[in-house]
Amino acid sequence: MAKKSPMQLSLAYLNQSGYTCQIVEHWNAFARKRMDCFGFGDILAYKPQCGIVLVQTTSWPNFSARKLKILTSPHYQGWRKAGGRILLQAWGNKGLREEEL
Repeated sequence: MAKKSPMQLSLAYLNQSGYTCQIVEHWNAFARKRMDCFGFGDILAYKPQCGIVLVQTTSWPNFSARKLKILTSPHYQGWRKAGGRILLQAWGNKGLREEEL
């Protein structure tokens, strides 16, 4: 059985938690790289009781780098002031590491 990616693990976790999800990361063929929504979002999710959340998903070793990427994004403050939540989810041998930023 193939190992699941952090994206697949986050989607499954969010769906099981009652969120409706949409992948907002996309492949830019011209630049030959993945592009995140607002520079830090892989998944856009909502749940009526919890609101709207952008999720950055990664592996455990990349947690600190992704956190810095989010906190230094020019869109971070605007997203938060607009009422948006941000979750950083990292997956590894120990399971899920999650932090709301």
